Amino acid sequence: MKILIIDDEKDIVAFLSRGLKSKAYIVDAAYDGEHGSLLARSNHYDLIVLDGNLPKLNGLAVLKEIRSTGIKTPVLILTVEAEPEKKGEMFHQGADDYLTKPFLFDEFLWRVQALLRRPQIIPEKSWRLGDLELDIKRQLALRRGRRIYLTGKEYALLELFFRRKDEVLSRSQIMDNVWENNADPFSNTIEAHIMSLRKKLNAAGETDYIHTFPGRGYKFGLHRL
Repeated sequence: MKILIIDDEKDIVAFLSRGLKSKAYIVDAAYDGEHGSLLARSNHYDLIVLDGNLPKLNGLAVLKEIRSTGIKTPVLILTVEAEPEKKGEMFHQGADDYLTKPFLFDEFLWRVQALLRRPQIIPEKSWRLGDLELDIKRQLALRRGRRIYLTGKEYALLELFFRRKDEVLSRSQIMDNVWENNADPFSNTIEAHIMSLRKKLNAAGETDYIHTFPGRGYKFGLHRL
């Protein structure tokens, strides 16, 4: 899952990013409304965390821009403003939840998880392909009952493959969904992580479900064709 945080308080962004990354989420950040709105409208995110008070473009304006383009990504508002009319305006423009600063990380995480559990985001508690299972709730992979240890990036890769099963995904699509927006697109990090993921999934000699299409990308499925 990939989350965008738009907040001008760098300490808060760093605090939330550390906590989310420890739970295997991928995190992008923007520190003003203009940049945040651009990222939200240019990339796929599973959740947007939006500060209500931002330089260049305030939170309400960012929210309007996001929703005006038809993007339905859940938006969690963070703000110091607790007035009912302010909250009502945000909800009217398409906010999904609202959290007043200061707050505890645990409460923030509960709200994030609740938004990501909505049916249009995660319809099942686990996914299966052949003898491979991805347990979303516990964030672990199992093959024929054997638990497979995955790093955060490997888990995010496998989750993307399950979500886009039987599609050929290009390097840029994988980069956009699994890596932060400041990652080097010319490095071999994608290939290295897929190689590592393959070794772990097929450690007992099982069939490889990750199929390589030279010059095009990778497909996850029972069959290559």
